[in-house]
Amino acid sequence: MAMTKADIVEALYEKVGFSKKEAADLVELVFDTLKATLAEGQKIKISGFGNFVVRDKRSRVGRNPQTGESIEISARRVLTFRPSQVLRAEVNSSLEGKPIQPGEEHDHEDDDDSDE
Repeated sequence: MAMTKADIVEALYEKVGFSKKEAADLVELVFDTLKATLAEGQKIKISGFGNFVVRDKRSRVGRNPQTGESIEISARRVLTFRPSQVLRAEVNSSLEGKPIQPGEEHDHEDDDDSDE
């Protein structure tokens, strides 16, 4: 199950005591600020969470796997996220003593936009 923006608003509403409108406005403001900063090509560092970095990729020659035909992949920007050691430790602490079951490693449901 994925956490949505509405879930974040709900959590803020319950934990901080803002009205739902105030919580929604605050979440929207945070995401708008993050988007604007990344659109300018700037890096975002959130202590204890991780870094968002925009990288420029130059154009390159790729290959259509079905036909084998060479095509040019245009230059573009890609966004990467590197979790902090604190976040990694928190995520991995939930696995202590539990073996990872096949299929649990990664949910591929939302991987439709990974074009690196």
